[in-house]
Amino acid sequence: MALVDYIPTMAPDLRFRLLVSPNVSFQLSHLENVEQVEVSAAANGPATMWGLPMIADLKGVDLFHATFNIMPAGLGMPCITTIHDLMWLEQPEWCATGWRRYLRQPFFAHGIKRALNQSTIIATVSEATKNAVVLGRPDAAPRTFVTLSGVSDEFKRSACERGKLSAFGLNPERRFVLTVGQFAPYKNHLQVIRSFAQVCATRKDVDLVLVQRQGSESAALRRFAERLGIGGRILILPAVSRADLITLYSLAELLLHPSLCEGFGNPLAEAMACGCPVVTSDRSAMVEVTAGAAMLINPNDAEAIARAVGVIIDDQVIRSTMRESGLLRAKQLKWSEFARANLALYRRALRGEPSRVNNSATIALSARINRIFNQIRAPFRRMIS
Repeated sequence: MALVDYIPTMAPDLRFRLLVSPNVSFQLSHLENVEQVEVSAAANGPATMWGLPMIADLKGVDLFHATFNIMPAGLGMPCITTIHDLMWLEQPEWCATGWRRYLRQPFFAHGIKRALNQSTIIATVSEATKNAVVLGRPDAAPRTFVTLSGVSDEFKRSACERGKLSAFGLNPERRFVLTVGQFAPYKNHLQVIRSFAQVCATRKDVDLVLVQRQGSESAALRRFAERLGIGGRILILPAVSRADLITLYSLAELLLHPSLCEGFGNPLAEAMACGCPVVTSDRSAMVEVTAGAAMLINPNDAEAIARAVGVIIDDQVIRSTMRESGLLRAKQLKWSEFARANLALYRRALRGEPSRVNNSATIALSARINRIFNQIRAPFRRMIS
């Protein structure tokens, strides 16, 4: 939502056409230079990939922004594509398992390759993703720019009462480690449970809470936890509201986020903004996003993860220091700056078409809502794509 919330105000000389899902039942913006057009196709679906110009009104559009990794075919205007990561190209086994992987990998690889080949400009949400793009496609380097993601101002440190934990099924008298993210191989949740089992061996007053924002495969995690003898110490929540997520961040001992790869990693920024210490991986965008405010670990080393978690749980001084460092880092991750960086790319792309640069220039964005969280207005739950 940062693009819709900020850019039209920053650029009153431009007009914006939002292509939205039927699930969007309200106006995303009431500004005069924003119009909203309903398109009954998923942002990452076949109709968008190969037939968007036939199902969406793109008449008069001077620039299209695809913010969802894939570039639609048949666009008759310059296109900026935001690449979040290249996992579907480089590590598809990290993205999905079973038949889902074999069905989705060719689709996403096709759309990402088109984006890399044909986009007027490639925007990446981190330096890490830019480096991955340039490493694989050196010819794309002059067209690739970083628009670092941000964190909503709603995520902030708050004095929550521990009694609120009862609503989640947690014992307010017990401490807990928090993990947030969809159930996908790259999130490394089996390693989370494996390392937490080692933490549990000497600390009997700590539980683990997993908030899985997508997916319903939590039964496999529960079975794994039972085999390790810690089934009663783990709570898996399928979805929570933004307010509840802020409560969990605020009361957790730490966020454990040992992903194998991240294009950015929203939970990292959200946790730091709420004063929650972070343990995360020593690779990809996680190092960049936390910028010295987190404890970094090898995500393939369960013992190292357990040691890091134990150090933070056991040492109040370290927790306090990490909270303050995280708060300072989170203040630097602003959605307004993300929007400003994207606007600069819009103007760069439009300058490449001199005849189009005028007060009637129109930029089209396609918007969709993540079905799991479509009742909540949040950047990570409603994507502009």
